[in-house]
This record gives sequence, C-alpha cells and structure tokens, in this order.
Amino acid sequence: MPSFRSSRRVRHDAPQMFDLVADVESYPQFLPLCEGLKIRRRNRSDEGAEVLVADMTVGYKAIRETFTSRVTLDRPRLKILVEYVDGPFSHLENRWTFRADEPGSHVDFFINYEFRSRTLGLLMGAMFDHAFRRFADAFEERANSIYGRSPSGSI
Repeated sequence: MPSFRSSRRVRHDAPQMFDLVADVESYPQFLPLCEGLKIRRRNRSDEGAEVLVADMTVGYKAIRETFTSRVTLDRPRLKILVEYVDGPFSHLENRWTFRADEPGSHVDFFINYEFRSRTLGLLMGAMFDHAFRRFADAFEERANSIYGRSPSGSI
C-alpha cells in the first residue's frame, strides 16, 4: 500500500498551522491536484472535536475523481485525522499532528492509500506520489502568504 510521511519544522506556531490545514474549503486555491472541495456535514464529537464529511475532487489532465472522507479536527490535541468513506480508493488514511517547537512548530503529515482499481492506480499512482511530496511545501507556502514570513527567513 503506498504511503508518504513528511515531518518538518516551520516558522508558524502550531495553532496557526492547525487552523490552516483545518480550513479544507480553501484547498482548491493552493493544494496540488485539488480541483474542488464541498463540505456535506459538520458536527461536534462527544470529545469536542469538529467532524466534517467532505467531498474532494482531484484531477490531472483528463482524469477527475471525487472521493468522500470524514475529517476529525481535534483542536485541543492539535491533530487532524482524515478517514476514507467512499470513492475510487479501497483505503485512504491521512494524519496531521502539530506541536510547538520554538521558534515555530513541528508539522507531521502521514498518508497511506490504495486505489480500488489497479488501472486507476497505475494511471494516478505516480502522480499522487509526486503531489503528496509537494503537499508540505504547499501548506508552508500558504502559511507564509497568510501569516507572513519571519524576518529571519526559513527555519
């Protein structure tokens, strides 16, 4: 099963980075492959986390796929969990964790997935791998554009 993990230190604090990743409606503006995102439902869990059910449309050239996932935004613990509900995958799980690391914070990203169709996996697999490798950069660039760049440059 393909997977990707990224761990990096960024100049923005952990709550800022959590808020940026939690703003899923903005993903089409900056995230590689993301062409659309629609929130179907928003609820609060018993533990105080916000739970979304969302449809994301991803595309590359002539290929477009939409999948549904459940996104748990656990702000008190600064964790985000994305679980697959429906679409072209047989499995998809994505986890984000954010922790203070003065100055700035440390952001961990993990995803593993498997396409339901072997053909779709062959067509989109390499492109997904490339896009996931660019995710961390895309979020850090987005944070810099929203929160500004520190005068000391990159961490």
